[in-house]
Amino acid sequence: MTATTPTSAPAAGAPAAGAGAAGTAHDVCPLSELPVGEGRAYVVGGEQVALFRHRSGRVSAVQAACPHAGGPLADGLVDERVVVCPLHQNAFDLTTGESTTGQAPIAVHPCEVGPDGRVSVRL
Repeated sequence: MTATTPTSAPAAGAPAAGAGAAGTAHDVCPLSELPVGEGRAYVVGGEQVALFRHRSGRVSAVQAACPHAGGPLADGLVDERVVVCPLHQNAFDLTTGESTTGQAPIAVHPCEVGPDGRVSVRL
């Protein structure tokens, strides 16, 4: 696993989401760094990735920049299904990456929380 660098401030600690698939697993952060209901941006394997910790305990990982104007998706509003870009309110499905507002899709990355409470992302 590869170390990563946070690009936003962290904060608070439960189970995870997404998994499997090809690619290299990168250790990103302890789950406690992801506040419930919010996102944080990290550099993972040389790419900017936004991680979200949902109120259900699930964790999602997507590309960090909105394809429309480069808005910081980690700073957007998030629920169990979508993230909304804070710049122009474009919404993206966190499972498929498809835009619900007509923009180009975003990359979605498999992620999981290990038994040690650390979040990993596959790229």
